[in-house]
Order: sequence, then structure tokens, then C-alpha cells
Amino acid sequence: MSLQWTAVATFLYVEVFLVLLLCIPFISPKRWNNIFKSRVIQVIAYYGNTYFMVAIAILVFLLIDAFREVRKYSVTEKVDLTNNPTAVEHIHMKLFRAQRNEYIAGFALLLCLLLRRLATLLSQQASLLASNEAFKKQAEGASTAAKKYMEDNELLQEKLRDAGIEVPEGGKKGPGPQEENKTLKAEVKALKEELETSKKALQKSDSDVCAMKKQAESLTREYDRLLDEHSKLQPEVDNQI
Repeated sequence: MSLQWTAVATFLYVEVFLVLLLCIPFISPKRWNNIFKSRVIQVIAYYGNTYFMVAIAILVFLLIDAFREVRKYSVTEKVDLTNNPTAVEHIHMKLFRAQRNEYIAGFALLLCLLLRRLATLLSQQASLLASNEAFKKQAEGASTAAKKYMEDNELLQEKLRDAGIEVPEGGKKGPGPQEENKTLKAEVKALKEELETSKKALQKSDSDVCAMKKQAESLTREYDRLLDEHSKLQPEVDNQI
């Protein structure tokens, strides 16, 4: 085996090992994704795209060359080899080597593409798993928040019922926000009017109380004056008697 085909065969063995390594079931895609995102692999991947295309081109060229060699040495039935019988074995040996090289180049090219596809699928699967976990946690958080809001809503409805405020039952459509706003404005207006009426009544009561106080004071002064006059007239009445 020539040097170039020895290198291709070694490359093929490395590819088989890497494919088997990527297919190991107990290594999760998440771990493979962490390995792919490591600094060394990132540097290799940064410069590896060019090398990958070069390797594909070399393998395609070698595959075409091996196919040409197979076609070249597949002419034993058309050539008269009676004068040189040993040439049959030589041609068969060349044909065997050409077919071997064709299989080596073909499988190396196939596994090269398969390795790239496996790495891409593992990275995508790891990303999907991470997204699935994030969505699951988000859904659980939303469900927990929704349950909490429902419990708070039920508690608020119970408090409103205890306060004597009518609350629409579940499943029935309550008034819209605009209608509720109008109702609240009407209630506030009514409360303001009641407050003004109460203030006026209080002011009137204060006025009546002040008037009654003044009247009581004047009556007291008049009573004191009458007492003084009576005390003054009492001695004169006693002297006439």
C-alpha cells in the first residue's frame, strides 16, 4: 500500500473510532455540546471548515482515481494473455488493490460527511433539550403564578362578599371596565352629595345650638335682673305691711 492510501486508511480508522464514540448511548448530547463548545474544539472548528472542504476534495479525487484504476484493470477478458500467463495474476492483484482503494476512499468520504452531520445533530439536540427545560420551567412558573392569582382572586371575592358587595359568579360575564368605572363614579358622586348634605345639616345644627346658647344667656340675664328687682322691692313691701 502506497503512502497516500496508508494515510487514507488511517484517516478511515480514526473516523470509525469517532463515529463509534459519538454513538455511545451513556454520553448525553448535553455533555457532547459542552465538549463542542470548549475552547480547543472552538479553535479547531474555526479553522476546521477549510480543512474539511480540502479533505472532502482530496477524498473525492482519490475516489475518482480509484474508480479509474478499477476500470483500467477490469479488462482481463478482452486482452489476450496466452503469451504471458503470469500477467493475469498481476492484473488481478492490481484490480484487487484498486477495488480496495475505492472502498477505502468511498467509506472515508461517507464517514467524513457522517461525522459532521452527527456533531451538528448532537449540538441541535442539546440546544433543544436546554430550550425544552427552559420552557418547562417557564410553564411551571406561569402555572404557579396563575394558581396564586386565582387564590388571591377568590380571597378578594370572599372579602367583597363579606363586605356586602355583589361579585359576579364564576363563568358569568361581569360588567366591563367602562361600566364599572361609570358605576364607581356615580357612587362617588352620591357619596359626595351625602357628605355635602351632612355638612350643611351639621352647620345648621351648629347655628341652632349657637342661637339656643344666646337665647339661654339672655334668659339668664333677664332672670338675674328680675331677681335683683325682686330683692329691691321686697323690703318696701315688708315696710308697707
